[in-house]
Parts: sequence; C-alpha cells; structure tokens
Amino acid sequence: MKRIFIAVKIEPQSTLKEMISELKSALKDDRIKWTEPANFHITLAFLGETEEQMIRKVAKMLSGVCKGSGEFELLIKGAGIFKSINDPRILWAGIELSEELDVLFESVRNGLKEAGIILEERKFNPHLTLGRIKSIKDNRMLKNLIARYQNLEIQKQEISEVILYESVLLPSGPLYKPLWKFALDNR
Repeated sequence: MKRIFIAVKIEPQSTLKEMISELKSALKDDRIKWTEPANFHITLAFLGETEEQMIRKVAKMLSGVCKGSGEFELLIKGAGIFKSINDPRILWAGIELSEELDVLFESVRNGLKEAGIILEERKFNPHLTLGRIKSIKDNRMLKNLIARYQNLEIQKQEISEVILYESVLLPSGPLYKPLWKFALDNR
C-alpha cells in the first residue's frame, strides 16, 4: 500500500519566491509549517492508501486521460487563507480560473470513477499551499499581508504533465516521490 495523489507540478519563479520570502519574514514569529518549494503542486485527486494493483490501474487510466489533452498555461494570482481570518489554517496562492485545468480535473475524476475509485464530492478549488498555520499572533497583520497580494499576478506556469505521486510522511515533513509522469501531448 502506498499513499498516493495525482497532481501537476509548479516550479516557483522569482515573483513567487520573493512573495514567499516576504511572507516568511513578516510571519517569522508565528508557527507555520512552510511548504518546501520542491513540493509545490496543484492536487487533482488525493487517493490516500492505495494497493499496488489499483495504482497500476490508475496509472493506465492517467495515460489515457493525458493523451490528447495538450499542454496549457496557468496563472498563479493572489493569496488567501482557508478556514477564516480568525482561525487560519492554510496560507495559499491562488490559481486563475482555467478551462483547461477544469477539463483535466474532470477527466481525472471521471477516469477514477470508471476505475472504481469514488472520491469525496467537493468543488475543485485549485490553489498552491504555501504553508500550514499552527498558530498566529496577529491576525490583523495576516489580513493586511493577504490584502497586499490579493490581486498580484505572481507567475505563469506551463503545465505539460500530470504526475502520480507517492506521499511518504516523515518527521521532517512529507516527501513526494513521483511514481509516474504522463505527458499532456496533443496526439
């Protein structure tokens, strides 16, 4: 059994790196588990503990879904939090609405359903997790920081593949190991 998920990788460029550096500096006295830039991704589906036989079935499905999908570009824009400003849990960078990403998400979801994997029904809310907030001292400062980045166009990201990852939980934080990569080609 492996703990797996399906995602597209995000490679941080200068504006995203600068924003994260500014956030880390401003929030240095707070308890936040920052995401390693090497782990940046947008989750399409989290499957959790999955048997090897099913992982192979998922890989075959992804191969089919990705053929003919074609590469596309995303815009990472803005920042926000999940839960509420009074009880923040996740600090994130936003993803501009993308028809191509929505179609890819639906194709993966439908492929999983056909493979016998039923996921929790949830609205697709693509985002880039920057950090998990354990505790924060000044919610007003956090609110002001988020407002500062709210409409910032952070970076464009070419999406050319879907990755089936294994998530290995370690005391130092999760390790995301690519099991398979599937090119989004136009064939």
